[in-house]
Amino acid sequence: MSNRYVQIDPRDNLIVAIQDLKKNEEISVADTILVLKEDVQAKHKFALQDLAEGDLVYMYGVLVGKATTAIEQGRSITVRNMKHASAEYSGKREKKHWVGPDVSKWQGRTFNGYHRADGKVGTGNYWIVFALTFCENRNLDVLKAALTESLGYQTEKDYVVNTEELVRVMQRGGGQEDILNTEIIKSQEEVIKNRVFPNVDGIKILRHEGGCGGTRADSEVLCNLLAGYLTNPNVAGATVLSLGCQNAQIEVLEEAIKKKDSNFSKPLHILEQQQSKSERSFIEGAVKMTFIGLQEANKLERKPAPLSKLVLGLECGGSDGFSGISANPALGYTSDILAALGGSPVLSEFPELNGVEQELIDRCVEDHDAEKFASLMKAYGDKAIAVGSGFESNPSPGNIKDGLITDAMKSAGAAKKGGTSPISEVLDYTESVTKPGLNLLCTPGNDVESTTGLAGSGCNLIVFTTGLGTPTGNPVVPVVKLSSNNKLSEKMKDVIDVNAGTVISGEDTIESKGEELFEYLIQVASGEVVPHAVRLGHDDFIPWKRDISL
Repeated sequence: MSNRYVQIDPRDNLIVAIQDLKKNEEISVADTILVLKEDVQAKHKFALQDLAEGDLVYMYGVLVGKATTAIEQGRSITVRNMKHASAEYSGKREKKHWVGPDVSKWQGRTFNGYHRADGKVGTGNYWIVFALTFCENRNLDVLKAALTESLGYQTEKDYVVNTEELVRVMQRGGGQEDILNTEIIKSQEEVIKNRVFPNVDGIKILRHEGGCGGTRADSEVLCNLLAGYLTNPNVAGATVLSLGCQNAQIEVLEEAIKKKDSNFSKPLHILEQQQSKSERSFIEGAVKMTFIGLQEANKLERKPAPLSKLVLGLECGGSDGFSGISANPALGYTSDILAALGGSPVLSEFPELNGVEQELIDRCVEDHDAEKFASLMKAYGDKAIAVGSGFESNPSPGNIKDGLITDAMKSAGAAKKGGTSPISEVLDYTESVTKPGLNLLCTPGNDVESTTGLAGSGCNLIVFTTGLGTPTGNPVVPVVKLSSNNKLSEKMKDVIDVNAGTVISGEDTIESKGEELFEYLIQVASGEVVPHAVRLGHDDFIPWKRDISL
């Protein structure tokens, strides 16, 4: 890669500025020599040739836009001279032969995980607490206050102030000097080390605003999602609060669990408030049943598991003009390594696959998956248009400012996270990953709704690429942040775990960074390394509400 500019694909008529380029600078690309007509900021694009109004614009070798005015060779591409355009697609595919990366160095390697009765292996061991309706959210807050800090799971802070120790000193008759000499500050590491249940990685509260007041379909989808969390290998068991009269009835959740795992055997304690004697009794029962469940969850210990048990969510957010040429393709190479080892990478965010549909259709192993993907994309696109929007509205102001001018341009770069391997299955929202190889999962482009969906479909790890930075995480699945540029990695050290900016600056290749990331993921999966999103308690959970409120 040139250290100043790059043509990503020989078919492209857009060139990406790697560094800030100055007006009148001479540029040489393949057989073309041009002179820049204006300054071009790093991450932005300029025209390789003269473009007339209506000419098609290509990047990553795919259609990403259409010129809205004449664009001179060497001029910047902006929202003022280009608009979104994407290629047509069908459900029919052309079979392609895939040659995967050399994975001999990882053959026989393992990670240390939590083995479940259904054969899945978790990278964490979490107890979850959730409600079937938003009416119980206050009670969830009470349970969080009662359980997390006292049992050693309040880890969002770097330290904890233990004033209870001062009370104990006073009760023992200690004076002013005793109080002043008493240690009351505990580091996060000390809190974790002294947990009551050392084999339980966390008690996670899944707070949401659904379960009632909307359509029955939305409540069923919510129950399917929650059942996905219950059957996720990172989850040991759950405490569930029900009011009693909501749309998301206990029976709907139980049926959803049965569909995902007919032999479900994890500890599951469901309490209904309208059947309780009092709120006090209701909360007391929930705390006690959770404590009993934690005792059971604590019996499990990490043991070696093959790397094929990894189900890796592929996510991006706060993308910039470098995401598609550093972080995303590096993650794509990691994805290919995992697929070649028999694991299951999962590519989501369907609005950010707009424009590369045919390429993905051609990679589907089965015809019915190719047809399903085309159908889901069309239905999603039509629904967006029906509410006065469309996929072209996907890029955020931050995306555009940092060089992602159209949705097709953003999508072509985002799809690089999925690497090049065949697609073994296409899943709708809340459907579970059951096959090895690359899976496509229908989720929104919204970062948190998408990561929430990835965990609900069974991912036990997630990599989140970003060019602008974001504090997004997930309650039960470790989220690893991969930066697209060196500046972000330096600026947000407390958020970024791995830096792919070295691909841009030339110290790394896509392949070397993909291998480095894969090694890091093995450490995270084994509990040897804690990603920043986990350390900081970034426990974001937003179910996708597909219908209207009633």
